[in-house]
Amino acid sequence: MITSDRMAAVDANAAALGVPRKQLMESSGNAVAHAVRERTAPDDRVAIVAGRGNNGGDAFVAARFLEDRDVTTLLLGRASTISTEIARENWTALSAAEHDVQEVRDSTALSGRGTDPGPATVLAEADLVVDAMLGTGVTGALREPAATAAEAINAADAPVVAVDVPSGIDADSGDAPGAAVEADHVVTFHDEKPGLGDLDASIEVADIGIPGAAELFVERGDLQLLDRASDSHKGDHGHVLVIGGGPYTGAPALTGQAALRAGADLVTVACPESVADEVQSYSESLITEPLPGDRVRPGHVDALLDLEADRTATVIGPGLGRDADTLDAAREFLASATGTVVVDADPLRVVPDVDPAERDATLLCTPHRGELAAMGGPENDEWRERADAVEDFAERLDATLLVKAPYDVISDGDETRVNRTGNPGMTAGGTGDVLAGICGALSSTQSPVQAGAIAAFVNGRAGDSVVDERGYGLLAADLLPEIPLAMWGDRDD
Repeated sequence: MITSDRMAAVDANAAALGVPRKQLMESSGNAVAHAVRERTAPDDRVAIVAGRGNNGGDAFVAARFLEDRDVTTLLLGRASTISTEIARENWTALSAAEHDVQEVRDSTALSGRGTDPGPATVLAEADLVVDAMLGTGVTGALREPAATAAEAINAADAPVVAVDVPSGIDADSGDAPGAAVEADHVVTFHDEKPGLGDLDASIEVADIGIPGAAELFVERGDLQLLDRASDSHKGDHGHVLVIGGGPYTGAPALTGQAALRAGADLVTVACPESVADEVQSYSESLITEPLPGDRVRPGHVDALLDLEADRTATVIGPGLGRDADTLDAAREFLASATGTVVVDADPLRVVPDVDPAERDATLLCTPHRGELAAMGGPENDEWRERADAVEDFAERLDATLLVKAPYDVISDGDETRVNRTGNPGMTAGGTGDVLAGICGALSSTQSPVQAGAIAAFVNGRAGDSVVDERGYGLLAADLLPEIPLAMWGDRDD
């Protein structure tokens, strides 16, 4: 099963890996044509009802493969408004070869009430109808002319083959908030969609050539999950709590600033009062919550839990140190926290001490390979072996692991991703603190695996930008201004 958002990301990842969307569309169209051919005979009349996006583009390709059928392609709208370049190219190819194509500019033509009954007649006389109006990325009730087209398709006395998902059906939920096409057969691509399970239709999953690497490796397509709603308000993208500092002041400050750069609306740094002013001095955007003394201790845990309860995500660890009292406090905090907690640096060693069966918190742990070994985890040099071993260890811990290495491995024991951005210059101290902050921000809006995977990609991409521009010798602070560019800059470079 794959959701529509994840499918869009995988599709874009395939393109980033060198498999162009146009090639995938050719494979998709061929799969649709094969399904039509299995259900019709030569010279049968096939009506294709196509939208102006890539779903319609798949159908334009299919029409080219169906020259031995009597195919008419009905485009809902003007060809000049086809929304993607590859769909437009396939429409042009279809038209240039003088296939039977018609632009449906008025929904009344589909119901036969207009002056030109052509489209209505095409549907009424069809031996099979192909629904290619809208794909998996569209939600909500159908608008005109698609709503009228759906009713006309349903009224036609012909079987219906839907491309990817029947138009009007939510691919993730199966809901139909308005008119929807009643398909007899669905040709969906790459993997089944959750919303197809309850349909009264046969489902065919077509392999269109998306490589497994597009799902395994984190790529630019994953950044699509970071798009924001136009009506967003303060707080919608997270208030992150950072628990750190004492022996060190720079680490929690880097983490807090990274969380802000990664899109968190607010960041509070809870740190010993001995370093609170120094942490605050790194940025006027950081909120500090001073804790009595010069170390985080068990006596602070109740106050920290109160802070954690009001935040969308917590990062614990940057700059805390290994003082026995501090580790006791971290252990107690992890055992009692209830939200999403990113665990970094020295507190990682106490994670195995907290029984997963008695823990309410959702953990995203960010060890490097040495810290993973100190947690009792696997030691593997080859990344493929490490990925399998990390997956097993994550399942045992009931936590998500982001294991930092030249190939980062991110796994929750069920889903596993691998990130390949980054470079040897990022061995500089503090880059892990930056990563933890990005994880904290993304954990406010994403699942732990997605948060860890995207954070690793963004952190490494930011480091790559610094090294490309300046060479080695980077400072962790150099990554901070690069984070927004790595997340929301040019995703197609």
